[in-house]
Amino acid sequence: MRLYITGGGTGGHVTPGLAIARYFEQRHPDTVVRFAGSARGIENKLVPREGYPLDVIEIIGLSRSMSPKGIAHNVKAARLAVSAVGKAKKLLQKARPDCVIGCGGYASFAVVRAAQQMGIPTVLLEVNALPGKVTKMLAKKAGRVLVCFEQARELLGGGDKVIVTGAPVRGEILAADREKARRRFGLTEKDRLVVSFWGSMGAKYMNEHMAGLLALECKNKVRYHHVHASGAAAREWLPRMAAEQGADLQNHPNLELTEYIYDMADRMAAADLIVCRAGAATLGELCMLGRPALLVPSPFVAENHQEKNARALEKAGGCRVLLEKDASPQRLFDEIQDLLRDDDRLKQMGRDATKLAAHDASDKIYREIMQAVRNHRK
Repeated sequence: MRLYITGGGTGGHVTPGLAIARYFEQRHPDTVVRFAGSARGIENKLVPREGYPLDVIEIIGLSRSMSPKGIAHNVKAARLAVSAVGKAKKLLQKARPDCVIGCGGYASFAVVRAAQQMGIPTVLLEVNALPGKVTKMLAKKAGRVLVCFEQARELLGGGDKVIVTGAPVRGEILAADREKARRRFGLTEKDRLVVSFWGSMGAKYMNEHMAGLLALECKNKVRYHHVHASGAAAREWLPRMAAEQGADLQNHPNLELTEYIYDMADRMAAADLIVCRAGAATLGELCMLGRPALLVPSPFVAENHQEKNARALEKAGGCRVLLEKDASPQRLFDEIQDLLRDDDRLKQMGRDATKLAAHDASDKIYREIMQAVRNHRK
């Protein structure tokens, strides 16, 4: 089996593709996988790190602004899209895939469109409750559209080829062992670990608040451990901002600021509380690991779908939701203190989160991709 997987821009469009690749390799060790993405996205770090080749295609997303600058941006985006489809066809001719899998984000548009024009079977994976523009544009000609929410299926028109599978979870998440992970990080039974991140690229507004939070943690000499991943965009200014507000991280070794957490599976498994956004892929991993979370949904997504995802988990008891407009440094600090004080509640939140885990998602996705390939060969 030869797979060509495309998607990117953020980790939510990359990690599901990596999960699919690993699962196919488990089922078929002779599987050959290539990835395609943009030069600007996190895929340039994550995909090579996992040992897969990455083809780079220059393409940019559309602007929603109707200002002269926004219109000029969209003209450029349209021109790049045309040339990107042409380049994608050349890459596909060389790779000769049995199937092209689009995992979302503007980076996937050119490759999936090229494959559809060339008669190569395509499968789309939409992890969010509200389908993105790329999924909507490409769904009609796709062999399968795999979604994680019934709402997404309805919005895409339903039908036999739009199938609810759940989000694929990386093998390292499935294999993560809490006790082993905690031993690896030198955590005792009494230690508490908070892990926070706002996505692979970070979020400027929330990272500004994290600077204040880290300062509060230093000033209050908290005893718990806290690891925060700033993302690439904030890797330079966040440490300076935190220091300016009084965060002396050198004298507080239990507080760690890093650009990206590459051993995320073990970090999340070891954590007593996770503070993050509410992307569907992340929520799938939280549920699979059974980890309690303080979720701050991004308000800058289509139709506020992250809050809808978060509220579903909150209703099940697996998280607490804090809206971004309320997420000041002091409020974040207070919420974390409140949750860490109640160990029984944290454990119950973890158990409640586990109830929503899609344990068979990877196998469902595998079977649907195989069926799409078989249908194409008939």
